[in-house]
Amino acid sequence: MNSIKLKSRAKINLSIDVLGKRQDGYHLVEMIMQTIDLYDLIEVKERQDKEIIIKSNSNEIPLDFNNLVYKAVDLMKNTFNVDKGLDIYIQKNIPVAAGMAGGSSNAAAILVGLNKLWNLNLTEGHLEEIGLKLGADIPFCIGGGTALAEGIGEKLTSIEGLSRDVSILVCKPDLFVSTKEVYECIDSKEINKRPNNKLLIECLKNNQTKKLAENMFNVLEEVTVNKYPVIQRIKDTMINNKALGAMMSGSGPTVFGLYENREDAIRCKSILEKQFKQTFVVVCEEKGVEVNG
Repeated sequence: MNSIKLKSRAKINLSIDVLGKRQDGYHLVEMIMQTIDLYDLIEVKERQDKEIIIKSNSNEIPLDFNNLVYKAVDLMKNTFNVDKGLDIYIQKNIPVAAGMAGGSSNAAAILVGLNKLWNLNLTEGHLEEIGLKLGADIPFCIGGGTALAEGIGEKLTSIEGLSRDVSILVCKPDLFVSTKEVYECIDSKEINKRPNNKLLIECLKNNQTKKLAENMFNVLEEVTVNKYPVIQRIKDTMINNKALGAMMSGSGPTVFGLYENREDAIRCKSILEKQFKQTFVVVCEEKGVEVNG
């Protein structure tokens, strides 16, 4: 085998709470993460030389060492003394800088893919340890599904996920949000309202989608909405068009709404996509990375 194809899936957050900050600058969080069926396609082929060449259909991502994919390959090569070059093509479908872990998902896919391509026989847990060196979202993106994430996001407890009968409307306005800047505006001691993750986990377990949707909460949302009011307008459009609930994912600016009825989600999509081209109707997914050869 000298090539491999990968699906690299996006995530949404059903909740985010910020509990404090470590000395190294990382924030301590407690959040529920959910993989969705919106994905990038990555093709990896071995080269005759030692170079790492990245190409993409997107002009919004770096194609050099600033890309997490490049860093993931470099880390794997150095860790396991692999002396091979790679051609990597990333077909971006996940919006960039959107609060959906697109870059982290790509890096996770590369770790999983190289594990197979180079016959390293690493466990998922070992891959998660490697991924954590590159970013806090990467361990979740490797396995995907639904999880309560604690610590800096690396302590994962698998939980019951959203039903695939629930349609998820995803809308990303045409702006870029710096995760670092949003987190820097958060003082955990000043947070007045927090998500009830215990309640949300019970709702997922009992398939109480309406109750879940009404109680989803993201403490980062107020910071980002204050800077970009369009996020609130998208939320309002979803709620006014039969969403059970709507919330910003991650540090934004992507907004998602949960729908019992797929036709309602599609109708609202047709309204939003007149202004926001990156609008999708998807379902939840049980896997983060999928290997196709």
